[in-house]
Amino acid sequence: MKVLVVDDEADMKTLFEQRFRKEIKSGEIDFIFANSGNEALDYLNRQNHEFVLILSDINMPGMSGLELLEHIKQKYQFPPPKVMMITAYGDDYNYNQAMKLGADDFLTKPLDFNTLKEKLKKSE
Repeated sequence: MKVLVVDDEADMKTLFEQRFRKEIKSGEIDFIFANSGNEALDYLNRQNHEFVLILSDINMPGMSGLELLEHIKQKYQFPPPKVMMITAYGDDYNYNQAMKLGADDFLTKPLDFNTLKEKLKKSE
């Protein structure tokens, strides 16, 4: 499974690599990391939309995760990637906006990696 993680926090890459060490080593999950919404769209355009799942932070400088979600849901419909939104703010506004724009799931930071692993397995 190819997963694109979009987050402006540099330590997220290290966290994912540590928490998914076994899955990465076995080739079960292939993570690609983007530091911004624009960088994520560049990846999607270059890779011909081969990502099955996109995990995106909501609060990022420049293009927000909600704006990225809107772009993804409008442009990449066949097949549509699953998009899980991640935020440090588990408020109703962000949750409602994300769901209205077509998010498939909503997670809050700090991430519970056991829950995330279960969700990823169900997405396969």
